[in-house]
Amino acid sequence: MIDFNREEFFPIKKNFLISELSNILNKITIKQNILNDFKIQDISTPLILKNNSIVFLFSKHNIKIINPRKNILFITTHEDFINDQMNYIIVNDINQTYNIILNSIFCHDDSEDYHDEFEFINGSHISKFCYIDHESKIGKNCLIGRGVRIGKNCIIKNNVVIKNSIIKENVTICDNTTIGSTGFGFSLKNLGSNNINPQVGIVYIDNYVHIGSNCSIDRGKIDVTYIGKNTMIDNLVHIAHNVIIGNNVVIAGQTGIAGSTKLGDNVIVGGQVGITGHINVGNNVIISAKSGVTKNIKESSVVAGFPAIDIKLWKKKIIKEKYKNK
Repeated sequence: MIDFNREEFFPIKKNFLISELSNILNKITIKQNILNDFKIQDISTPLILKNNSIVFLFSKHNIKIINPRKNILFITTHEDFINDQMNYIIVNDINQTYNIILNSIFCHDDSEDYHDEFEFINGSHISKFCYIDHESKIGKNCLIGRGVRIGKNCIIKNNVVIKNSIIKENVTICDNTTIGSTGFGFSLKNLGSNNINPQVGIVYIDNYVHIGSNCSIDRGKIDVTYIGKNTMIDNLVHIAHNVIIGNNVVIAGQTGIAGSTKLGDNVIVGGQVGITGHINVGNNVIISAKSGVTKNIKESSVVAGFPAIDIKLWKKKIIKEKYKNK
């Protein structure tokens, strides 16, 4: 669990009481059960519960809650997910509800009222609300935003944008890379730039990570996007929101990793690999170049192809197809 103070990155507009939120959601509320009218101070996920917070239950597989505290408000579209010992509001559209509540509580950099203040230092714009260790080096034409923390001995090269992120020690980030950008979250029923899901998590980059040029790493939706120690990321790599990458991972260029996927330790990913969202890749896995990973991969596997399968099976398949066509 990575703990962080959300308000340092996303200032709170107002701490609503549950009863006040209930009034805002009146038109889309189906049923509610309010045991105690506490003040909302944060948002949580089912796996990391925080006091005085809201938890959105988007799907049943997220439910791992036993005897939830009474100072948590659960919001869902499914009555099966809750019980009368919980504070809950059942709504008819959870994406719309999520957007309404988070846009009401937090300022984030996809909202018109988001505010930051910058100083122009050595050719870069540095937020007055961030911290950069004096032993780290910032290149030219960078932008370092509100709440960002950069530890010792980091090298941030030219034209880098870092927002909504914690960077530990001895990290190198190469030219034109963006860290902490907005994740790709929305409802297919309600498209458009005004309807994106607010992303109020962060990126956490651990010690001795190297990130190449022209990469993009999206911040978590609620919690974190995490890059583990000693991980090496090539140029032109995209890592989506909520991705968890273990220690000693190598990711070659033009790879894309979709949201909420987990890579274990010592994973090697070849160039131009595509990895779908919400899957787990075990420790010590090797993924061959240009593979398409669409399901979980058990540890110590070597896979190739699309969909990616054990490389020995893939080679047999290629040979069989070759001779079949002769």
